[in-house]
Amino acid sequence: MSNKIKTYIPVLTIAGSDSGGGAGIQADLKTFSALGCFGASVITATTAQNTLGVKSIHDIPVEHIKEQLEAVLSDIEPKAIKIGMINRPEVVQVIVEALAQYPGIPVVFDPVMVATSGDRLIKEETVELLKKELFPISHIITPNMDEAAVLIGKAVDSLSKMEKAASQLLPYGSTYVLVKGGHLNGNTVADVLCGNEQKHVFESEKINTGNVHGTGCTLSSAIAVFLARGMDIKKAVELARSFVFQAIDAGKTIKTGQGSGPLNHFYQPQKMIIHELDQ
Repeated sequence: MSNKIKTYIPVLTIAGSDSGGGAGIQADLKTFSALGCFGASVITATTAQNTLGVKSIHDIPVEHIKEQLEAVLSDIEPKAIKIGMINRPEVVQVIVEALAQYPGIPVVFDPVMVATSGDRLIKEETVELLKKELFPISHIITPNMDEAAVLIGKAVDSLSKMEKAASQLLPYGSTYVLVKGGHLNGNTVADVLCGNEQKHVFESEKINTGNVHGTGCTLSSAIAVFLARGMDIKKAVELARSFVFQAIDAGKTIKTGQGSGPLNHFYQPQKMIIHELDQ
């Protein structure tokens, strides 16, 4: 009779820190916890920011990022990895080299380039390297309309242009592309999921609130959680969108700071999921 060991479902986030607590590493870890998973983190940069915007960015030394990756991956191998803000070419290389040793782990890459406040968060020379090196190892990339526009060099301001952008980004190597349409005009939020054999448009009601800081980070983190829990990509995106919708709705009237407030990640937290494995 085999012995059983109990384990949580670990999910790793590689991203920047938001001192205001609404986005970045902080939003990722809140999402992992709210959805019942164990969160680990590798911090690529710290930001001095609040609900009004980004004041400054401090880059974590590349060697220390490498050490963080090695420490986590060698001991707490995640079931999925979410990648957020990467603002330097050398950080791309370190991440790609580290993850090459773990090809079976699904990667959700949210190419964070522009903050909700409109602040640019990434160096120009990093963009092409992301497409060349990081997209091919990603299971799914999740740019919003502004980020998709930066990536393809054309305006993305309608649902039809979102669909074209998703198709244009797919050849860079990720298995799936999700172009997020939270900034579409009108009363509907639409996101376009594109893969080699499928295209699906998700639609939901737009919630009237200014508290949307960290929405993109939360969505990509939630997708990583549901992939870690064994869902297929369409189901993972569907469940992640539902979580974000409800988290926005639960926090829509809450006042946090003077600007764009965060979601309410813990509107209905789940207990930590525990698996039993044969030792």
